[in-house]
Amino acid sequence: MSGHEPDRLLAQLDEQQRVAAEALLGPVCVLAGAGTGKTRAITHRIAYGVATGAYDPKRVMALTFTTRAAGELLGRLRALGAEGVAARTFHSAALRQLHYFWPTVVGGSPPRVLDGKGPLIGQAASALRLGLDTPALRDAAAEIEWRKVSKLSLDAYARAAESRTMPARLSVQAMVDLHERYEQIKDERRQIDFEDVLLATAGMLETEPRVAEQVREQYRFFVVDEYQDVSPLQHDLLALWLGGRRELCVVGDASQTIYSFAGASSDYLVRFGSEYPDATIVRLEDNYRSSAPIVSVANRLMRGRPGSLTLRAASAGAGEAPEPSIVRHSDDAAEAAAVAQSVSRRIADGASPESIAVLYRINTQSIAIEAALRRADIPVQTRADSRYFDQPEVRQAIMLLRGAAISIGDEPLFKSVSDVLRGLGWRQDAPEGSGAERSRWESLTALLGLAEESPAGTTLAAFVRELQRRVEQQHAPTRSAVTLSTLHAAKGLEWDVVYIVGLTEGSVPITFATSLEAVDEERRLFYVGITRARRALELSWAQRANASRAERAPSRFLDELRAPGAAAGAAVDVSRRAELRR
Repeated sequence: MSGHEPDRLLAQLDEQQRVAAEALLGPVCVLAGAGTGKTRAITHRIAYGVATGAYDPKRVMALTFTTRAAGELLGRLRALGAEGVAARTFHSAALRQLHYFWPTVVGGSPPRVLDGKGPLIGQAASALRLGLDTPALRDAAAEIEWRKVSKLSLDAYARAAESRTMPARLSVQAMVDLHERYEQIKDERRQIDFEDVLLATAGMLETEPRVAEQVREQYRFFVVDEYQDVSPLQHDLLALWLGGRRELCVVGDASQTIYSFAGASSDYLVRFGSEYPDATIVRLEDNYRSSAPIVSVANRLMRGRPGSLTLRAASAGAGEAPEPSIVRHSDDAAEAAAVAQSVSRRIADGASPESIAVLYRINTQSIAIEAALRRADIPVQTRADSRYFDQPEVRQAIMLLRGAAISIGDEPLFKSVSDVLRGLGWRQDAPEGSGAERSRWESLTALLGLAEESPAGTTLAAFVRELQRRVEQQHAPTRSAVTLSTLHAAKGLEWDVVYIVGLTEGSVPITFATSLEAVDEERRLFYVGITRARRALELSWAQRANASRAERAPSRFLDELRAPGAAAGAAVDVSRRAELRR
């Protein structure tokens, strides 16, 4: 590597991102607001450490919470010359260690990891004669996960459950019995769930000194993204990986803690300075994603909240972009029709469908919106759909492309891929209307889009290898469609235009958010939705459900957004706005 490369890495950062990148040793906490370029900061920090020789890349572990986020980290690190760094989810890292050490520590092959808890919980419920439907089984699975990541024994859970809402209105004792029976069935079949993976790995590290020594020798430097989402179990496992060492960098935003119901706690982020009194604390508050009016609204919502950051809009001023709107509709149907009309108008004016998203609190709210968009002949994709690479037509296409890569010569990539897809019935013109046929066409067209975007000279074999990488990381191609998503599923994504619908009391905050803590979580969830928008934000609510006379009240949070006095924030240099936010 050239001697100038480290300096070039730092030159690509703003002042505070650079401070984070240069803090290579000792405990470091990066408090990174929405759109402030946190991924850019931490990947450049790792790459700078590798380039300067401070890090052996094979001794660095970057941890995050989704396979896609881990894949994005790896891709960026490779592009920055930091080959060899491990980027994994907590579960993936733990599972690798479990598989590696189990044969020598326990003997034999490790237990099989369950794909999902539902079937076993259903059997446990039947054995206890508890009539649980599918939603109740999902809620029971969530309770089991919460207990385990919170590191509670069944007795401790029984005490904590007295203040929790039980699935299907079960008694606390019935829920405890269900947990116990689920564990019995799982043990009898020599199976483990995802939480057991973390528990078993932690157990090995605690009880087997040679395992702990080997793991700690392998990984010397840890970086944890989205640290506000760490659970007590993950926090303790991380401490075991560190083994008392202090080479830890954490990145997060307390205002984006939206998984407390699943056991996540922002306390570890907020109190990092107490856990490590000499830690370097860096605040990233220059927002490179959203327009000044959107940043202003986001700041109003979170003003004065514990751990909140005050974002500064990295734009020339409020005049460049429209103020977010708040619109009242007579009923749900009118709201859906208005959103569809607005989206249609934006697309007619040149906006691409994939640059637009409609967000809502729960999945059932998408039904009316999706129907209205499809009536307007607007392509739609939902984040609740089955994963892209799990779709039968996509699996079949990839299988055929693998075979073609062996037999096809030097034909252009686009022609090779389109020939294979035509063999599956794909045609250039989209089918009329919506439904399964249109969805299948859109999925195959997305594959062709990947081929079209590939660098010149890419062979079919190389393209197939890239597809396999995407499959492993669940990195689906972008489809030319408006995205429909829950607020939770929108975390980590962004669009030019965002509509947030259904903003009524009982929806945001949700009906069962009865405690102050739960309402605060709903506030943070709304904040996440607001900060997904780059240029335009439209908020709406409907006074009544369809065919109902009962009137709803607008979300209490909307009144706060209307309140005067919040400034858009100081502007910063806009010439590097797009690159700094990435």
